Amino acid sequence: MRIRTTTAAIVAVLAFAAVGCSSDSENAGDSKADTTKSSAPEASSPADDGGTAKGSSLPAEPTGAERDAVLAAVRDVNGNLTHDEDKAIDAARNQCAALDGGAANTDHTAAQRFSYDGVTLTDDDGSHINIGLRKTLCPAS
Repeated sequence: MRIRTTTAAIVAVLAFAAVGCSSDSENAGDSKADTTKSSAPEASSPADDGGTAKGSSLPAEPTGAERDAVLAAVRDVNGNLTHDEDKAIDAARNQCAALDGGAANTDHTAAQRFSYDGVTLTDDDGSHINIGLRKTLCPAS
């Protein structure tokens, strides 16, 4: 368990060092602002099981080092979850929306959202996914 947390922390630090953190005043309240996206609401993906709070929005799709860090955080919980990287990223983005939107029982929601392709996660696994996501894709939560 300690190795899992340490690995996730190292990956997060490396991701932030490689990507850098935005501190300009324009994006001070929203470090994940993406002005290239339209304001149209995103369609729910199959990974979104309703655990997303109303009014929450999906973070921008990660690329480069940030994407690698998100996949590493998910892989740290269960390596089989990243065989379909796009599915793992979609689930991570939906989970961030739940975390940022104040959804209840987010550990259980993460466990359900990431239980796919024959992998069934526990709420403890969901907690570890949330820790990894808070360090990578959705640090504002």
